[in-house]
Amino acid sequence: MPLNFTIAPLSLALKPALQTKIDQKTKPLGALGQLEALALQIGLCQNSLTPQLNKPCILIFAADHGIAEAGVSAYPQSVTAQMVTNFLSGGAAINVFAQQHQLNLFIVDAGVKTDLIRHPSLINAKIGYGTQNMLQQPAMTADACRQALQAGAELVLQQQQQGCNCIGFGEMGIGNTSAAALLMQRLTATPLSHCVGRGTGLDDQQLHRKLSLLQQVLNRHPDIQAPLEVLATFGGFEIAMMVGATLQAAASGMLIMVDGFIASTALLVAYMLYPQVLEYCIFSHVSSERGHQALLNHFNAKPLLNMDLRLGEGSGIALAFPLLQSAVLFLNEMATFAEAGVDH
Repeated sequence: MPLNFTIAPLSLALKPALQTKIDQKTKPLGALGQLEALALQIGLCQNSLTPQLNKPCILIFAADHGIAEAGVSAYPQSVTAQMVTNFLSGGAAINVFAQQHQLNLFIVDAGVKTDLIRHPSLINAKIGYGTQNMLQQPAMTADACRQALQAGAELVLQQQQQGCNCIGFGEMGIGNTSAAALLMQRLTATPLSHCVGRGTGLDDQQLHRKLSLLQQVLNRHPDIQAPLEVLATFGGFEIAMMVGATLQAAASGMLIMVDGFIASTALLVAYMLYPQVLEYCIFSHVSSERGHQALLNHFNAKPLLNMDLRLGEGSGIALAFPLLQSAVLFLNEMATFAEAGVDH
């Protein structure tokens, strides 16, 4: 399943000029803290002293998971399609936040178990009607995994052609915290109990059952190690599409806004394939879902927000986006000491 992305490491040629521009603003050195690091990263990513956030976009990838049939979630599998309908009617948290911050929002049917109504904001990229039950067989075939990767990449290319240079990825899929936990465990060798969280709100007994079932999945597939094989065995169609989307976004030189635990496991697969992808990533928040902080530590990432979020949908991206705007605005519009006539 060969992948052919060319992801260039960020050029550091502009770093001294960007840092000088930041330091000359009317403030003590470093006084804007993490916002200064954010401005520097955005400038380097765009290779510009005057970066812009053009047509920012969130793609929500939705799909069902065969493992949900085993009872790893507090919600029935039917909720995936119901929540997609909620997205399309504008009733979800991500709708509210995206509208608030004028973020373009599209929903992608990556593999929901039922057929969905047509809608201008819905992109039909269905690979199949949910994945297989990992307790019995790999979640998807190698070919289906490749199709999902390619579909995710193509959707990002379409957004780039529309002028988007800043993109984030959300997800919806009952059972996908189970898939994410398995991906994290196998690719980082973190103990499974440190990867598995309460997902949609499991109680202690349900969490114990989830952990037991996922350990059975790992035991059934002991020799799977290569990143794409791990993705096909344990992942979901929405996670695989997010991997392809992330890789294409980095290859296109776009800023990538990373959401929570599930989005970060998609990034993990992308990172295992192309480590330089991290240079294009801005981590919106640390989730309260168990495993996310450890995963961020694996990336040596510093998230912008810590608000105990665990919703998914790209909600953390939308909430953190104003910080990206502030970083760009202070870099481009804040006066320098010379312009303001302020001694320093």
